[in-house]
Amino acid sequence: MNTFLHTMVRIRDIDRSLAFYKLLGMKELRRKEVREGRYTLVFIGFADNEHGQAEIELTYNWDQEGDYDVGTGFGHFAIGVPDVAALVEAVRAGGGKVTREAGPLKFGTIIIAFVEDPDGYKIELIEKN
Repeated sequence: MNTFLHTMVRIRDIDRSLAFYKLLGMKELRRKEVREGRYTLVFIGFADNEHGQAEIELTYNWDQEGDYDVGTGFGHFAIGVPDVAALVEAVRAGGGKVTREAGPLKFGTIIIAFVEDPDGYKIELIEKN
């Protein structure tokens, strides 16, 4: 059986990224420093362990001087949450960027919002009751 394991994104600041994703309810699952390669991998997710869930791999390259270009091909991560409006307010209170307020999907009734992590990756919040 095939299993979706993770999506990797490059980040500029581990602590800042972890603080943002903690606002969304995610936690650090494991970390690996590769001194000879001069990078750190931090895997985050919602469950207490990595079994049975897709994760985000945050890759910190120690010698990266400038910001990364997110590009035009990347869309967004999508996360199901019980109360989109409340999470939008928590992200805002935590210093996060809200790019679309909580409200119904265009031509629909599903409540969504968009927030952006410190490196410019967009996250769609979808209300799941």
